[in-house]
Amino acid sequence: MIIEAMGAFKKEEKKEKKVAWGITGSGDRLVETVEVMKKIKKRYANDVNVSVYLSQAGEKVAKYYRVTNDLKEHFSRVWVEINPNSPFLAGQLELGKFEFLLIAPATSNTVAKISLGIADSLLSNAATMALKGFVPVYIMPSDYKEGIATTKLPDGRILKLRIRREDVEHVKELGNVTDVFLLEKPEEITKFSRNTSTNKDK
Repeated sequence: MIIEAMGAFKKEEKKEKKVAWGITGSGDRLVETVEVMKKIKKRYANDVNVSVYLSQAGEKVAKYYRVTNDLKEHFSRVWVEINPNSPFLAGQLELGKFEFLLIAPATSNTVAKISLGIADSLLSNAATMALKGFVPVYIMPSDYKEGIATTKLPDGRILKLRIRREDVEHVKELGNVTDVFLLEKPEEITKFSRNTSTNKDK
């Protein structure tokens, strides 16, 4: 589990561990994800350093959902995408500077890029380089199951969305990638099995 992986850090040497958390331009369950991550950060404040990386769209959505100040207040660094290699997240992941990469929530665009091996944005490039460096990547897609979904807007209104088959197919493809682990909802960040083996059974 991700949270168990963080807890295991305490049993190792007292060197602070680094985790990269990427946020894309999906507002669906963004507020809930921030709350879960705040609780995890508080629990392991002395052992784990969580750095936040916002895509360009993610920065706009974070402002729209009014979580920008929350992120800056509770996490060590908040970076915003300039281009696929700036900030230098991809290289640091490839070199093993982070224990794992979490992308939550992940838009259908980012999911499709990673599943197809396209690395032309900060987080798709980061995921690609992490996997090349044998670093686990946890992803919570915004479009997980085909059908109708609802999401809550900042003003309280409920928005109904169609989850397309085409987007779900990319999620399924992503689930077949070695060292990629899918999460359906924010609560699974505290429960999802952490399997760092490079020989994941498919």
